[in-house]
Amino acid sequence: MTLTQLNAFVFVARLGSVKAAASSLGVTEPAVSQAIAALRVELGDPLLIRSGTKMLPTEGGRRLFGIAVQMIALHAEAEDAVRAERAERLHVVATGAISEFVTQALTDEFGRRRAMETTSGEVSTDEISLLLTSRVADVALGPRMGDPRLACEPVLRCRLVVVGGLGGRRDVWLVDPSAADPASDTSRLLQRLRIPESRVRVLASQTASWDAAAAGAGVAPAVGHLVGSHLRRGDLTLVETAATPMDVRWYATTLRPEARSSAATSFVEFLSTPVATQLMRSPGAGVPRARYRPPVHVSIWRPTNLN
Repeated sequence: MTLTQLNAFVFVARLGSVKAAASSLGVTEPAVSQAIAALRVELGDPLLIRSGTKMLPTEGGRRLFGIAVQMIALHAEAEDAVRAERAERLHVVATGAISEFVTQALTDEFGRRRAMETTSGEVSTDEISLLLTSRVADVALGPRMGDPRLACEPVLRCRLVVVGGLGGRRDVWLVDPSAADPASDTSRLLQRLRIPESRVRVLASQTASWDAAAAGAGVAPAVGHLVGSHLRRGDLTLVETAATPMDVRWYATTLRPEARSSAATSFVEFLSTPVATQLMRSPGAGVPRARYRPPVHVSIWRPTNLN
């Protein structure tokens, strides 16, 4: 039994699928399947069984789950203790529009200021607790989390609006993949307006949905300050709805202060600075050329190899 096998098991058991686990761990689906298969053989139990579209733990799997989570957490703590005197690293994950428009600008500037290795990734809300408690990620940017093991701090108040092209269709809703996340702002807006699935089209990104809306293909939800340049140019216009503008907040989520890394603490403190606020409000503005120093990006996903 290895920690990589236990990691694979925990992620599949929590997220309900091999695909979701592989995506969160940054490895291939066959690697996750092989790790689970080896664990099944060693323990003599199926551990996970399929129920509809979900993978659910067996009774033996449920007993293993709690122990496996503790073992993974202890392993992460041991690594952190050994690496305490080495160069710090930071991995930030984010949901939806935050990941698409904001995270890279924030981690680049933070990494430049601290001469720290940084990397980032996009996740769904239901992955955040597992990624943070397993110490795969240090900080998550997104909606408020209700997990008592985590600390959430508001970092920005903004508004969700709906935009469309002049003379374009108003019966089709163009959304990015985060709409599939029930906790996302886009999903909550669609629920408030009772938009049926038959009228929703999912595009590759929020930028793609705005481009399609500008071309007249439908209307698209958007964070007001992020879509501002399109509105000023006139290629998009605000569309009135019964639920917009909808007030939303972005939160920074970490392990509780006594358990999180010093890099996570520093990043949360950085988010309260005027520079970070400006980057969240105008991420495309960047930083002055004279101040820019390209950070080194490394992956700190654990495990790096499940074979």
